[in-house]
Amino acid sequence: MNEITQLAAELGRRLQVLNAHVSTAESCTGGGIAEAITRVAGSSAWFEAGYVTYSNRQKTLQLNVPAELFTQVGAVSREVVEAMVRGAQHKSHARFAVAVSGIAGPDGGSPSKPVGTVWLAWGVGEAVHAECRHFSGNRDDVRRQTVKAALEGLLQHAAGEISNQG
Repeated sequence: MNEITQLAAELGRRLQVLNAHVSTAESCTGGGIAEAITRVAGSSAWFEAGYVTYSNRQKTLQLNVPAELFTQVGAVSREVVEAMVRGAQHKSHARFAVAVSGIAGPDGGSPSKPVGTVWLAWGVGEAVHAECRHFSGNRDDVRRQTVKAALEGLLQHAAGEISNQG
């Protein structure tokens, strides 16, 4: 079992302890996070939905991301991934969600947002945490590192919820 599959399996164990579900809202990973989760046998017990919203139009249509954000801050931004994660939670009714938007390359980067720039957001109930990461390597490397970071963040948030239960 590879590292990403192990992370997804551990996420499933933690979500089952919490009797919780997760959804994904993905752009640059093209469904890779959902694919990693659904590799795990029995994931239907804790995986609710995956939204692959590659275009800005679909981010708005499927996840209710305000269209004006794209002109104000761009698709690869804190504001957009926070709106994506909220949209995924709202549409799927999942307690946990993760959203990613980034520049996997090889093109599309700029001086302010170079290739490898990825914004991630995690939603747990009402709380949202977002962070910007900078990954290196080729397109596949950036996407794989993003999937891994998304799952690690979900694991961290699930562990926090478990410890809060006492």
